[in-house]
Amino acid sequence: MPRRILVVLGHPDLNPRRLCRALADSYAEGARSAGHEVRRVDIARLDFPLLSSTEEFEHGMIPPDLKDAAEAIRRADHIVFVFPLWLGTMPALLKAFLEQVMRPGVAFAYPGAGKNGFAATLLKGHSARIIVTMGMPAPLYRFWYLGHGIAGMRRNILNFVGIGPVRESLFGMVESVSDARRRKWIAAVHALGKRAR
Repeated sequence: MPRRILVVLGHPDLNPRRLCRALADSYAEGARSAGHEVRRVDIARLDFPLLSSTEEFEHGMIPPDLKDAAEAIRRADHIVFVFPLWLGTMPALLKAFLEQVMRPGVAFAYPGAGKNGFAATLLKGHSARIIVTMGMPAPLYRFWYLGHGIAGMRRNILNFVGIGPVRESLFGMVESVSDARRRKWIAAVHALGKRAR
């Protein structure tokens, strides 16, 4: 059954040679080839301010450049985030984007709206995949560092607003990877796109 898929490219660099761009392209191509509806958001091409107060977060308007992105998040059945690991977590620009679009009234509602005094999740029924590139070996990040930055994103942002399951694809040692290995990763992500996983 065709799904509505949103691919969020979270690399702040517009350089077309970035592996994250190739992975996002491949996932989107795979999904389209299987008949899924695909939309893309490239945060490096957006212009939006940082949030600087609780008042802004709770009551401010979503910036004009992000209104389409917020609507795409609401409509999507499946959301794919592609980004490089910087200092153990997502780049600051991606975090700033999520703070803008995962607001009260868009992604969740404060206690009182939910059962038992907990926040009400407004994105229940959505699933997600996090695709991350990194300079260290992926098993080292996953098992020694316990994938702390990605775990925080999954638990404290995506699960908090109702998105689940959240699956992960980690690609390590990207600076020294061979062309053959890179092509294998891109093909694997294409296959995930076809299956909308």
